[in-house]
Amino acid sequence: MNEKEQIEQITHSTNLIRNWSMEFLANLGISDQFIKYINLLFLIAVVVILVYVLQVVTRKILSAILERTSKMKRLSFLQYAINRKLPHYIAMIVPFSLIKGSIPTIFFDFPKTMVFFNKLADAYLVFYVLWLLSAVLNTFADMLSQKDSLKDKPLKSYFQVVKIFLYAVGIIILISILISENPSVLLGGLGAASAILMLVFKDTIMGFVASIQLSANDMVRIGDWITMGKFSADGDVIEINLTTVKIRNFDKTISYIPPYSLVSESFQNWRGMQETGGRRIKRSVHIKQSSIRFIDEKELEHFKRIQGISEYIDERYAEIKKFNEDTGADKTLAVNGRNLTNMGLFRSYVNGYLRSHPEIKQDMMIMVRQLDPTSKGVPLELYMFADTVVWAKYEGIVADIFDHTLAAMKYFDLEIFEDVANPIGFQQLPARVQLESVDRPSEE
Repeated sequence: MNEKEQIEQITHSTNLIRNWSMEFLANLGISDQFIKYINLLFLIAVVVILVYVLQVVTRKILSAILERTSKMKRLSFLQYAINRKLPHYIAMIVPFSLIKGSIPTIFFDFPKTMVFFNKLADAYLVFYVLWLLSAVLNTFADMLSQKDSLKDKPLKSYFQVVKIFLYAVGIIILISILISENPSVLLGGLGAASAILMLVFKDTIMGFVASIQLSANDMVRIGDWITMGKFSADGDVIEINLTTVKIRNFDKTISYIPPYSLVSESFQNWRGMQETGGRRIKRSVHIKQSSIRFIDEKELEHFKRIQGISEYIDERYAEIKKFNEDTGADKTLAVNGRNLTNMGLFRSYVNGYLRSHPEIKQDMMIMVRQLDPTSKGVPLELYMFADTVVWAKYEGIVADIFDHTLAAMKYFDLEIFEDVANPIGFQQLPARVQLESVDRPSEE
């Protein structure tokens, strides 16, 4: 059947429906003066009712089929399609076809109005196709974002670019329908306005390019903990799209950062720490310089009672004694030759304490080092990695380690530096504490 025959068949069907409705209304006693207007309203009402019934029935049938199929076949795509209302948009095909086909019948006696409603129907078709394609894209986006290999990728940015392209094409087609022009004419005009379009969509274009760079260089993933001081951002990345990277800060506020800022400026990504399972501890205690002194032989037995350093004392003492004998050092003065110090013993003790601590990662660096003296004493830095990345647990481990370190200092006759010009309520530590206090039972 050629196109001419199809038009004749549609015209014939249209005339049959119109003649039937006109005859039906005439039999009701309506005058010829108003019959065509009443016929118009009558046909519109019939079409509206039919469209509503068809749309509801079709949607329910499609939803039921898709739900049953998704359960039987375990097709995740169908479940995501239902969540994105894809059956609703597919079900609109039947009612739209009815509307489009009934326009010649309804507006047969109103040719100018028929042209207007035909354009309106074509415009609606453009929107309908865009809605349908958006639902399909959203369905694929939801499905892909659940895959383990793609969970942390900025998929939303890529799907947004496709949507922007589809909407741009849809707008061009829509305008061409409304002004009855060929779309190629509009595309030719857009070439002259490209500079304006680049300015309008500058952020979108920059965001898209930045999203590709972030993904290609694996700089940021969804779920990463990042810190960016310029934007007061310190938290987990929960979304990456064309215009923003959304970060949920630890104080439960939300920061929005342009994607291109992450490419052009510096930020800190804590993913490496999270992947290793250990979080660094790097903190110093300041020791009063005047409390650092040499240890004589008479005190060695006293310090050997501290568990963990007796072997170190034996080895170091033998090494130092041999050196002093070989060099002929005059030990009537302690400053001559080499000597053990309470600071050195304390460093050895703290190092052994950390290497036996169950919540410190023993396969990562552990170091106790002395930094340059300052006006606030001699800093003794403890460097290690806690065996956790959970913030609250990490802080508990840090507190326990430094509680013990500070409490142990007095057993080595060391004093914590305190700024006497700005006292904070601490009492000065005694210059010497007898080890007998270790033997006392703790209070219940």
